[in-house]
Amino acid sequence: MPLDFYWMPASSPCRSALLTAKAVGVELNLKEINLMAGEQMKPEFVALNPQHCVPTLVDDDFVLWESRAICSYLASQYGKDDSLYPNDPKARAKVDRMLYFDVTLYDRFGLYVYPFIFGGQELDPKRLEKFVEGMGWLDGYLAGQKWAAADTITIADHTLAASVSTFIATGIVDFSKYSNVSAWLARCEAEMPGYAEVNTPGANAFGGMFKDKQA
Repeated sequence: MPLDFYWMPASSPCRSALLTAKAVGVELNLKEINLMAGEQMKPEFVALNPQHCVPTLVDDDFVLWESRAICSYLASQYGKDDSLYPNDPKARAKVDRMLYFDVTLYDRFGLYVYPFIFGGQELDPKRLEKFVEGMGWLDGYLAGQKWAAADTITIADHTLAASVSTFIATGIVDFSKYSNVSAWLARCEAEMPGYAEVNTPGANAFGGMFKDKQA
């Protein structure tokens, strides 16, 4: 039976959970929530999730929100093995570290672009500098390794791929200078199940929103 999944395609966190679902072969009943139209404030959705955020997952009587929690749940509950989210404490800690780093990096991105897209404010060069610093860290982390946190794809790759593809779609910096990030993302595109289907259109949609505001 499919799990209900409330989402918005332009949302990187939503797409990261979709990538994990594809990886474990879980079928989702997609229920799009238009945040711009305020659909997340409908009483029936607030009753389901008082935080009224997406993504939100419903698995029978179990309701879960926060994208990285959803990714770890799907990997642990439905994964054929523990490769996506290892059971070994040290191996899992490496994945968790990159999950938390993704939160930090996306926050730096959001602080730069969100006030511009949604608040009509000018772009702040100092905030862009902080984001560029974070991208440099990621490029360094990926030096000499195929995946973000292990020798195989983990949920950290899912979350980071959804984020980084969104960053690139905005064109806020020249991302080609991050050669390790570029090589890693190319592997994600080639090897992650459903990448082109569930991630690329939404990343491009977010990039389009940013560029439309620049026009």
